[in-house]
Amino acid sequence: MADLRSAFLEAYSQLKSELLHDPAFEFTDDSRRWVDRMLDYNVPGGKLNRGLSVLDSYRLLKEGKELTEEEIFLAGALGWCIEWLQAYFLVLDDIMDNSHTRRGQPCWFRVPKVGLIAVNDGVLLRNHICRILKNHFRGKPYYVDLLDLFNEVEFQTASGQMIDLITTIEGEKDLSKYSLSQHRRIVQYKTAYYSFYLPVACALVMSGENLDNHIDVKNILVDMGIYFQVQDDYLDCFGDPATIGKIGTDIEDFKCSWLVVKALEICNEEQKKVLYENYGKAEAVNVAKVKALYNELNLKDVFEKYESESYEKLITSIEAHPSKPVQAVLKSFLAKIYKRQK
Repeated sequence: MADLRSAFLEAYSQLKSELLHDPAFEFTDDSRRWVDRMLDYNVPGGKLNRGLSVLDSYRLLKEGKELTEEEIFLAGALGWCIEWLQAYFLVLDDIMDNSHTRRGQPCWFRVPKVGLIAVNDGVLLRNHICRILKNHFRGKPYYVDLLDLFNEVEFQTASGQMIDLITTIEGEKDLSKYSLSQHRRIVQYKTAYYSFYLPVACALVMSGENLDNHIDVKNILVDMGIYFQVQDDYLDCFGDPATIGKIGTDIEDFKCSWLVVKALEICNEEQKKVLYENYGKAEAVNVAKVKALYNELNLKDVFEKYESESYEKLITSIEAHPSKPVQAVLKSFLAKIYKRQK
């Protein structure tokens, strides 16, 4: 995997260079420098899990056959398209959420002289995906399938972001809107499709598969994405900030978190009153009262039960799949996230 990672990182330099010399636009030195800096700041800075997963999944689908240099590059290019998509979402999300930091550095729009130019940079990032796909896949029989896939997943993610945003409109903080089904809907659309389904779908398309024949794979990956987000919600409150790399603020931010939804489901009227009075308030005393209630309700145990049940259900679904290589891809994804601490 280490050599795949270095091949993946090399592909970034080539793709970036192509974009900075795109014949469809006449760059000036200033504009080329701007895009160069903007890309380096926003695209390769994360864990790169989504992008690397395309390479990893494609390798497993090929059942141990030696990949050609072209296959490694093309799978890497699709992986980078997902990282570009992620960068586009994050640049715009940070503006919408008025965030301050991302991946340990100031959000792009907070960088001096960037400001709301970041909105246009987000649009550029989205357009770069089409340029990469055109440059490297236009002659492939599955080119249209890739375009359809990225367009559909982008639409699903933006729609998930919308329901998340309109559920937490300032001045309309209403916990009665929160339920397990609402949590699932937000997570499925906002996170699961692009983080879990998209990398595997890219690998399947590149392997010559028709995605219409893999609805079961999509469903398993969406369930995995929901399980992943529930872990995230749990770690936001109970994880070690030194391990996860950030201090959780879901309680202060009035997030539709799995923990608050579960608490609402199992608490009595007295406890519900505590939640309604304290959830979504930034003061430490309010946050402490919510956390104390979570402990009173034994949400750690509730989560552990959820985690083991989810794992069993996912393994059963995966092992029911007729294709061993597809099973290997799905098990590889599950192994990366089961009982994670960050």
